[in-house]
Amino acid sequence: MLIHIFHPLFFFTLILGIFLSVSSPTWLAAWVGLELNLLSFIPIIAIKKNSFSSEASLKYFLIQALGSAAIIASASLMLYMPMNVNLLIELALLLKMGAAPFHFWFPQVMEGLDWISAIVLMTIQKIAPMVLISYTLNNIFNQKFLIFFALVSSLVGGIGGVNQTMLRKLIAFSSINHMSWMLLSMSLSEMYWLYYFIFYSFISSSVGMLFFFQQAFHISHLSHASFSSPMKILCFICLLSLGGLPPFIGFLPKWLIIQQLSMNLQFLPLAIMLFAALITLYYYLRIIISSLTLNSSNFSWSLSHNTNKKIFLPIMFTFNFSSLLIIPSMLFF
Repeated sequence: MLIHIFHPLFFFTLILGIFLSVSSPTWLAAWVGLELNLLSFIPIIAIKKNSFSSEASLKYFLIQALGSAAIIASASLMLYMPMNVNLLIELALLLKMGAAPFHFWFPQVMEGLDWISAIVLMTIQKIAPMVLISYTLNNIFNQKFLIFFALVSSLVGGIGGVNQTMLRKLIAFSSINHMSWMLLSMSLSEMYWLYYFIFYSFISSSVGMLFFFQQAFHISHLSHASFSSPMKILCFICLLSLGGLPPFIGFLPKWLIIQQLSMNLQFLPLAIMLFAALITLYYYLRIIISSLTLNSSNFSWSLSHNTNKKIFLPIMFTFNFSSLLIIPSMLFF
């Protein structure tokens, strides 16, 4: 009960930790912000008071503590080998963020979370590490290193989600794949990754909220009778948008990055990223086909009278189709 009372306070200190990290002048201050963020997120994870959330909070704490220790150790070596410190800090931040090949904890933690905490982990908790990684790209070697990890993350995120039937693990591998696009775009421009992150946050939050409304945790849950046809159609739209399929809004940030990679003649990274994106699109389509074919006789066009659904559904639908207006305007201007 006490955790529920202080729940808004934990969210406030979580956001405060992010602002402290991204605006800090030193790595020590950034570390303090990351620790404040960590200590605020742990009670949010453990709010359910069951074995799954307890296990997830413990795993998350241990991994984040390891990453924080690596940041402190790297900062202490700054006077002795300044050229290599940024690379070590970059590795620690990739670990804290769950990028491949340091991704093994991320799907396991996601599996123990409720959908609201999972949305926070996929979106808000990525802000501070991503911004701090952008501070480490002060030489070409670190940029090439980041591109390598981006390509690994794209393949791991694509291949890892193929055999998943649990929705939270599947969305976790999807997040790893999208993380690769953000990391790759960071090596191109300081603003591209921010654009991608904003679009990704809205789309993934839409998918997570739809699953939260229906309490869907397995692919088979999407064919349940309570999952009405309007909700299914909107879920399909959000998943296709998350996969970057035109004309949905998720295609727009990927199109910008593809265009920039083509202009820079980086065709090999582009080919790898597109290949991994096609794999992720495959398991999004697998979700859609499974929910259509399994127990399809339970389709119903009735929508329950829930105020939250009535508010969110039009917003999600409008946002995912807004690219129909944005893309033509970009072509002319």
